[in-house]
Amino acid sequence: RKLLEEVPVSDEVFAAYKAVFEYDPVPLDARIESRHEDNEDWVREKVSYTAAYGDERITAQLFLPRNATPPFQALVYFPGSSAVRGSNSDHLEDRGEVKSNIAFLLKTGRAVLYPVYRGTHERQHGIPPELHWSQEPTLEFTTFQANIVKDVQRSVDFLHSRPDIDAERIAYSGFSWGGQIANLALAAEGRFKAAVLNVGGLSSYGTPRPEVDYLNYTPRITLPVLMLNGRYDLALRLESEVKPMFELLGTPDEHKRLIVYETDHWIDRKEVIKETLAWLDTYLGPVQ
Repeated sequence: RKLLEEVPVSDEVFAAYKAVFEYDPVPLDARIESRHEDNEDWVREKVSYTAAYGDERITAQLFLPRNATPPFQALVYFPGSSAVRGSNSDHLEDRGEVKSNIAFLLKTGRAVLYPVYRGTHERQHGIPPELHWSQEPTLEFTTFQANIVKDVQRSVDFLHSRPDIDAERIAYSGFSWGGQIANLALAAEGRFKAAVLNVGGLSSYGTPRPEVDYLNYTPRITLPVLMLNGRYDLALRLESEVKPMFELLGTPDEHKRLIVYETDHWIDRKEVIKETLAWLDTYLGPVQ
């Protein structure tokens, strides 16, 4: 697909498509399943809350910093595609992605919620791993996309229910797959104050049904967005998938930024930390 040559749907049509992410305000029934205080930098609570579909519950790992005072600023994290084959989320702290993309946020005083999205970790439920990147115009893919975006929305609902979280200072952090889902999630969920996308972008492979086609959602994103990408990335290509997302973002130019590094699908950790913290300090405010 040549994304910049395609035309997103009108606002009237978009309003109808966006309804795929709506859900009834069912009770959260939030529970703390377990609490772990063995890490010197953070406390981990395994929590659960009612999903927006079916009879399911969403499991999540809530990491709370030890070196800040509540109510905490917070981020909802969306992982890369390795999560669709990931082990139980109780072992997240052993994963390199958490060590690289989450630990520094906790050590600098912000809370992080890592939801177990449908199709990942202990919620795989027999869903084929390849479904998450299929981009096919099937009802199966459409429903899957809608459900994981609803998981994002319910996770914000959960954070809003916590007295130790500052509901006015919640951001989105997406890595790889999470940086693609952001095209839907940031347009559907309006309570985020900022977003950081680490190797994210659009998808130029396949054309899904229009109600979950990223192209129709990216122009409706208006919050501050930081994109960190590699020039030689073969998973999300700079010219065909990254730059088109950046150009299509509805965010005012002064509140969106794309930084391109001389690397591939992995940005130097020092750069991720430096730019992420600067962005969050600007749009959420410094940690108190």
